[in-house]
Amino acid sequence: DLIVHVRDITHPETVLQKATVLSVLKNLNLPSHLLDSMVEVHNKVDLIERYKPTEENALAISALHGQGLEELKEEIEKKILTATGKKILTVNINLEGPQLSWLYKEATVQEVEVMPEDGTARVKVIIGNSAFGKYKNLFPN
Repeated sequence: DLIVHVRDITHPETVLQKATVLSVLKNLNLPSHLLDSMVEVHNKVDLIERYKPTEENALAISALHGQGLEELKEEIEKKILTATGKKILTVNINLEGPQLSWLYKEATVQEVEVMPEDGTARVKVIIGNSAFGKYKNLFPN
């Protein structure tokens, strides 16, 4: 669903390495949307003082120090959700009904926050568009 190209930005041949990788990927006849949505990651930025990527949409990280990793995770999540047609939603449910069980079967439940005072829960899920449409039809409230 996604290509993440991680480069050692300190390597003296980093630009040539990028060109080689892109050439190989193009020769694999991959779908164009994969190449267009590729995440470009510049690693080892801790070794270059005040590094700023000159390439559009490149993310600067230091895997060693954890710098930029949160932004990288967010970008990967966003692109994967777009590529798979899914979204992250938080829905409020009544715990006495079948909604929670249905969500566990039809979606990916990430988090359940129970409100014991009123028998409800806030449920964070990753769900596809068609499954969400079914959910809304089955549980209109």
